Amino acid sequence: MTPQIALTMAILVLAVFLFVTERLRADLVALLVLVSLVIAGLVTPAEALSGFSNPAVVTVWAVFILSAALAGTGVANEIGRHVLRLSGHSEVRLLIVIILTAGVLSAFMNNVGVAALLLPVVLTIAKQTGLSPSKLLLPLAVGCLLGGLTTLIGTPPNILTSNALRDAGLEPFQLFDFVPVGVTILLAGSVFMVLIGRRLLPDRSPVHALSGHNQEMVDAGTLYDLEERLAILEIPADSPLAGNTLAESRIGRALGLIVLGLQRHGRKQLYVQSETVLEAGDLLLVVGKLERREALGRKPIFIVDDYADEQTRQLFSLETGLAELTIKDDSSFLGKTLSEIGMRREHGIYVLAIRRNELVRRTKLQNLPIMAGDTLLLLGNRSELSAAQLSPSFHSGLNMLLSESEAIERYQLDDRLMVIRIPEESPFIGQSLLESNLGKLFGLVAVGIVRSGHARIAPPAEAKLQAGDVLLVEGKADDLAVIRGLRGLIPRRHLHMEEVELESDAVGLVEAVLAPRTMLVGKSLRDIHFREKYGLSVLAIWREGRAYRSELGDMPLQFGDAFLIYGPKEKFIVLSRESDFLLLAEELQEAPRREKAPVAVIIMAAVVFSVLIGWLPIAIAAVAGAALMVLTGCLHIEEVYRQIEWRAVFLIAGMFPLGIAMENSGTAQFLATGVVAFVEDMGATALLAGLFILTNVASQFMPNAVVAVLMAPIALNTAADLDASPYALMMVIAIAASASFMSPVGHPANGLVMGPGGYRFSDYIKVGIPLTIVVLLVTLLILPLFWPL
Repeated sequence: MTPQIALTMAILVLAVFLFVTERLRADLVALLVLVSLVIAGLVTPAEALSGFSNPAVVTVWAVFILSAALAGTGVANEIGRHVLRLSGHSEVRLLIVIILTAGVLSAFMNNVGVAALLLPVVLTIAKQTGLSPSKLLLPLAVGCLLGGLTTLIGTPPNILTSNALRDAGLEPFQLFDFVPVGVTILLAGSVFMVLIGRRLLPDRSPVHALSGHNQEMVDAGTLYDLEERLAILEIPADSPLAGNTLAESRIGRALGLIVLGLQRHGRKQLYVQSETVLEAGDLLLVVGKLERREALGRKPIFIVDDYADEQTRQLFSLETGLAELTIKDDSSFLGKTLSEIGMRREHGIYVLAIRRNELVRRTKLQNLPIMAGDTLLLLGNRSELSAAQLSPSFHSGLNMLLSESEAIERYQLDDRLMVIRIPEESPFIGQSLLESNLGKLFGLVAVGIVRSGHARIAPPAEAKLQAGDVLLVEGKADDLAVIRGLRGLIPRRHLHMEEVELESDAVGLVEAVLAPRTMLVGKSLRDIHFREKYGLSVLAIWREGRAYRSELGDMPLQFGDAFLIYGPKEKFIVLSRESDFLLLAEELQEAPRREKAPVAVIIMAAVVFSVLIGWLPIAIAAVAGAALMVLTGCLHIEEVYRQIEWRAVFLIAGMFPLGIAMENSGTAQFLATGVVAFVEDMGATALLAGLFILTNVASQFMPNAVVAVLMAPIALNTAADLDASPYALMMVIAIAASASFMSPVGHPANGLVMGPGGYRFSDYIKVGIPLTIVVLLVTLLILPLFWPL
């Protein structure tokens, strides 16, 4: 093994590790691989960037545009709906029609786009026929994956393997070279799903028949277990919550409850806005766990003490104090926020207020950029304050220590500083300041803590609370009144789903999933300000076979999640236009440009015909078709940039240099020699089976385009070593890379149906393993007939 091979192998292994563990985004990994290869001298800068102009990459993004145009003009949707409606109510006929319809569309469209397009249609059919969506949605994904095997443009691995042949000086695959083997696999897969696969599918769904009838609501409640989470809370006559808005009441943040509606003076109101002002006597219909409210009512979390209590004076002892420091014109703090400066974190100094041009600011200081002339009121250890006075960032001549009374009067802190005590029975005991969520739940920030006669300013977030602790907190007195109001809420009774009417002409429930091209994975609903932005509430998230109904705001979102969303129907229209969400209701889908459908069909036919007769190469034909789709109004230019899967483009382009490095360094030959040594005595069938299994297993955990890029040079070198035709080996690589049935992360189409179908990881394994074996056997039997070794 040469040093170049060892270095290439090291980069390859590290890239595979990052792809499998998903510690970094796949497209970022690809770009890091590109840069690493150049720095290591394994490829030239020109070779490193060649992927971005490679015909395979160009074809991939052009096909995204062609697919979007067929979808946007309603061509694909109309074909899908009409064909599916001819299938009747028979489960067997439905499965056959769904798989074959998805397969035919995926032959000429991006298969993830086909899955997203047909998903609402299949759900509607499931409601009409009474079948569980879990019986139909995984077959839909299977049909999309199998259909991609039938043409050159059906899936990126087909395009990439063809391009690898061209780069090796061989005749590339033509548009319909995949048809004989691909169509046979599609038919065999359909037969398997009808005879065996459907019996392995679960009979469950997170949301089934969500609208229209009371019985349908009962089904939804049962599936999400909403019934045990529904309750009515009454706002008593003397409640401090009266007069506050729903947002100010902190019922959501402090109690973890979602308010679905209210009854006031005998009149019901569905879906309460955050700005709705609460009144005494209101009855609130809520969903969530009541344990937090019950705990708040049983045991006091903290007790408000007199600010002038002698114990609190220890916070302003000989060791601690207050200081006023003014920012210089050339201060290193200019433009930075308090969070960035780390005054509290690094120095144990707390900024109580900032005075700017006679205007005093006492709230939301952490993200306020510091400006020259700002005067900061600091609370901290006197030694730390003295050190701060000597800092070149402050005017030394204007710095001064203040007494407590001077600071309170000058900065009007009397309505911002409060003292609370942790009683013996408080549930906060043993929790850290961070775990107590004083800030998030109650709007209070711990400025200092007194324990056993010792004071500490700006305690760290991990400091554990103990019984008897006295905290100096910054907040509003109204926040303490809100806490008393939350404790005083009166639970009336739990409800049954049949008693609840959550829908009306204006308000409803809709299911949604993350769209294939979403950028929200890893973010939470709170991060994206979902309720504030859309005016809708997420009641539950279905993930990997179970429903989550509490603490939803802080759950990092995952691809495959299904959301049960509640709110005004007009708001759903707005949400349906967002590229990050796919609403699973046909009536909410954006109206297609049906008048442009004939034009889109003609353009797509022209692309196919020009490639068939050899007039244009596939990359040029696809780009020409994409341009004509925009020119004729089938697709707007703004939509073009949204529809291209840029992550896939950067992923493929970034990984191309690794394939070049594997060839140039001899790594591909080195690995091919190992493959030959292992299978040369076992025959051609063993070689094909070995390549299929290796490629397929890798594609369950890595993007299939990456697998195709990495396996192509190995297959070409193996063919050369065995003096065999490379076409059969490359065809096997393409088929195996796209047959990613065994994992929800193996292909985006699998992940897309996971939430709506209520699938678990095990469901993919139960159906995927035998289906993969069927594909392998058909490939081994049929492929040598058309592509002999």
